[in-house]
Amino acid sequence: MYPSRFAYDAPSSVGEAIAILDRSNGEAKLLAGGQSLIPMLKLRFASPERIVDINNIPGLDYMRTDPDGTLHIGALVRHEDLEFSEDLAKSHPTLASAAALVADPLVRTRGTFVGSVCHADPQGDWAATMIALDGRIVAQGPNGRREIAMKDFVLGPFTNALAYNEIAVEAIIPPVKGTAKGGYLKLERRIGDFATASVAIALDMNGATVTRAGCALAGVGGKTIDANAEISAALVGKTLDAGTIAAAAEAVAGAADPRTDHRGSAAYKRQVVTVFVTRILTSIAQTEQKAA
Repeated sequence: MYPSRFAYDAPSSVGEAIAILDRSNGEAKLLAGGQSLIPMLKLRFASPERIVDINNIPGLDYMRTDPDGTLHIGALVRHEDLEFSEDLAKSHPTLASAAALVADPLVRTRGTFVGSVCHADPQGDWAATMIALDGRIVAQGPNGRREIAMKDFVLGPFTNALAYNEIAVEAIIPPVKGTAKGGYLKLERRIGDFATASVAIALDMNGATVTRAGCALAGVGGKTIDANAEISAALVGKTLDAGTIAAAAEAVAGAADPRTDHRGSAAYKRQVVTVFVTRILTSIAQTEQKAA
């Protein structure tokens, strides 16, 4: 199927792009990587009157770390930029472990991190990592900039908190306090498929003690599921052993809200969550034991 007709703009600045969006009264869509938008246009799931291509805007393809450890990811950073970043692998293991599991190599070449988060797909990978890491989205509109906590950004399936005249210009990951540990596991029917179930876990550790714990789930609910409270209650202030790992796995699986469909039964998907939490935390515990 061919997309419906639309006008096309390629602004050269964020301000120009915002002005176009503001005049559109909600009838425009942003194009960054296009790996979500273009299929939706072709299937006519989306039929905007105008496409605003931000790829000509300079200065949005940055990934930098502040002196305090805060990570900034610009709106035009591609998936593969995170996948092949040696610094990211050392500083943010949760992001690094998810990067190679996003879609397939073709999509990772063009698709963008921030665009994927904004797409708010319940089976998407990056939104889960952002929630687990207590990330924030920086939105810029006619009235300036505002920061939106990731837990408040995803409102529902394919729905985010951006106003029609705002652009998500960057994602922010707060600094780690202590040592960063974490991981991301995803069950997919084939390479490049959406998640049947996935788990993102991010821990801050002081020695063997967990000082902060974050977790989010994809594919097991109507939107990305925030399980930070559940994993924090099970792990913060404790060490990783068989008992605490089992308690965390049970608590996080309880936060899942899966439905039975062609990918599997609800009980199966919840069990996948239990297994993935156990695997990620056990791997971290084993690494800590070897380092001790």
